[in-house]
Amino acid sequence: MTDRRLWSYKEIAAHLGVQTDTVRSYRKHGLMPAPDLNEGGRPYWFADTIRLWVASRPGNRARRGRGD
Repeated sequence: MTDRRLWSYKEIAAHLGVQTDTVRSYRKHGLMPAPDLNEGGRPYWFADTIRLWVASRPGNRARRGRGD
């Protein structure tokens, strides 16, 4: 099943367990995938885009089977 919910920095930060500014920094430094949508000057990502990115990040092997 595909999760097409759109996540902002806030939802991504909650998913990662970090501050919103940390997610903004990841994007600024090119460490995140490109946004799936920009609306009103704000970037949004599909939940699946972020989950795939998290699973592929170095050092996060323990998270791959979490399923959240």
